[in-house]
Amino acid sequence: MMNNSGDQNPDHIGWNLWQAAAAWKTRFTREMVAKGHDWYGEARGALLQHLPSDGIRQNALTRLSGMTKQAIQQHLDELEKDGIVTRENDPDDKRKKRVLLTEDGWQAVRDAAEVKFQIENFYADALGRDALNNLRTSLKIIIDLESQR
Repeated sequence: MMNNSGDQNPDHIGWNLWQAAAAWKTRFTREMVAKGHDWYGEARGALLQHLPSDGIRQNALTRLSGMTKQAIQQHLDELEKDGIVTRENDPDDKRKKRVLLTEDGWQAVRDAAEVKFQIENFYADALGRDALNNLRTSLKIIIDLESQR
């Protein structure tokens, strides 16, 4: 569906959600790079969202990320070289590797939390805290509705 101005951009909630998420991610990535985490602007930066505090098996990271085994291996090699993650033998199965954050990796996690808080506060200032809370509630409802389908 075209919007009322006659251009080709779609006018539906999916497009709005996608644009908002893309804009948020662009800003988040830019801020993380500005904090000195240059690697966050690369594909390998996306792996940190899948790393729980107690680490994760490398094969589980492959499944969660949707990347190929080869891509995960390459990204982890680079992150390990940069001192962001380390790979250790899994205590439950010595044949498998467990990916863990290093102190530099934990610093990136702390910086990410700070950046997310700053972005949220910017949105609260622009929209008003009540409007932002209403938006968050609405998004959670949409997520719940779609998870039930």
